[in-house]
Amino acid sequence: MNRKRICTACVWLAALALAACARHEPPADTVRPVQLVQVSVGVLGNPTIYAGEVKPRREVDLGFRIGGKLVARLVDMGAVVKKGQPLARLDPADVSLQAEAAKAQLAAAETEYNFAKAELARYQGLFEQKFISQSALDAKRNAYNSNHAKVEQAKAQLSITQNQASYATMVADQDGVITAINAEVGQVVQAGQAVMRLARENEPEVAISVPENRLGEFKGAKAIGIALWANPSKLYRGSVREIAPAVDPVTRTFAVRVSILDADAALRWGMTANVVSPGNAVANAALLPLTSLYQQGAKPAVWVFDPATKQVQLRRIELGSFREDGVIVRSGLAHGEWVVAAGVHKLLPGQVVRPLDAVARS
Repeated sequence: MNRKRICTACVWLAALALAACARHEPPADTVRPVQLVQVSVGVLGNPTIYAGEVKPRREVDLGFRIGGKLVARLVDMGAVVKKGQPLARLDPADVSLQAEAAKAQLAAAETEYNFAKAELARYQGLFEQKFISQSALDAKRNAYNSNHAKVEQAKAQLSITQNQASYATMVADQDGVITAINAEVGQVVQAGQAVMRLARENEPEVAISVPENRLGEFKGAKAIGIALWANPSKLYRGSVREIAPAVDPVTRTFAVRVSILDADAALRWGMTANVVSPGNAVANAALLPLTSLYQQGAKPAVWVFDPATKQVQLRRIELGSFREDGVIVRSGLAHGEWVVAAGVHKLLPGQVVRPLDAVARS
C-alpha cells in the first residue's frame, strides 16, 4: 500500500517538473491608442492676458471744509448721486453762533464808523472857521479811515462765517457713485477729513500690472480686448490711457490703466477683468497642446505620427512662448503633420499606434 502511494507521488512530481520546464510564448504586443493633433503652420499671434480690477478713472475723497460733529449721513455706499445733491450734514450750532457773533461785530463797527464820520464833518467845519488846527482835523480823519477799515473787515468776516454755515452741508460736486464711507453719524470730523469717496460713473477702466519686458506691447497698441471674469463671452474694446513712469518698488511691475471704450451697465466697480494684449506675431509657427511635449535629454521634442506606417518617431523642436491654450513651436514641424497629443511618456521610437482621436488645430 505504501509503495502504491509513493509511486503516485512520484508521478505527480514528474508532471509538475515537466510543466515547470515548458516554454511560455510572450504575449503579442498590443497596438496602443493615441490622441493626435494636426500641425498648422502660419503667422501666429502671441496674446498675453493680464488680470486686473475695474476702477473709475476719476475718484475723489469728499470731506467738510470745517470741523464738527456729523449729525446726518444722507447716502450709503453704492448710491448714485447727482451734482448738487446733499450727502451729509454737520451740527450747525457752532457755525450759527459764529455767524451771529460776526453780525454783532459788524454792527459795532458800523456804529463807530458813523460816529467817526460825524466827528470828521464837525471838525471840518471848525477848521474852515479857523477854530482848530490842521493836526486836530488830521486826527479825526485818521479815526474815520480806521473805522471805515474796521467795517470792511467785519463785513468780510461775516461773509466767511456765512460761508462756513453753508459748509456744514456736504454736497456732490459732480454726478457719480459713492464707493466708500469713512465716517458715521455721531463722529467728530476734522476739516478736510475724508468722509466718503465719489467716483465718476461714465469713465470705467481696468488697472493692471505689467512686467518691464512686456511693456513695449502696450506702447502704441491699437487692439486691446477686455473680458470680465463674470462674463468671459463678451469682449470689450480697450485703449491704453496711462503707463506709470516708474516701476513699483515691491512688485517690480509698471501700473497700466486701460480705458473701456464700449462700457455698458454690466460693469461694476471692483469686478475682476482680463486685459488681452495682442503681443508680437510669430511667423512660421504652430500651436500645440502642452500635453504633446516630450523631454529628450535637455531638449524639447514631440512624437510625430506617420499615417503610412502607423508608427511614431521622436523629433526635436524649438519652442516659443507658453500660453494658456498651449505652446508655440517655432521650428521642427511641417504643415499638415500629425503629432501625438496625449500619452507621450509611454511611447517608443518606431512603435505602431492606433489613432484614437485626431484634431486639426488652426
